[in-house]
Amino acid sequence: IVTIELTAMKNKLKIERAIKNITHDDMAKTIGGTRQAINSIELGKYIPSTVLALKLSEFFGKPVNEIFFLEESD
Repeated sequence: IVTIELTAMKNKLKIERAIKNITHDDMAKTIGGTRQAINSIELGKYIPSTVLALKLSEFFGKPVNEIFFLEESD
């Protein structure tokens, strides 16, 4: 049995947002969140709800696991 300890959720939100050339505020208005929430998610300070993660996935046209992923601990 192999055990992998996952400690943090990372994301590519800032990269995806830059590709679309959209601000925190514009993206928040589009998906129904707040600018502060988008910023906190990008910084890894806030883990989005399933609903918000799915809205972001739909917004970027990518599967959730291409935007959010778990980081393995050392």
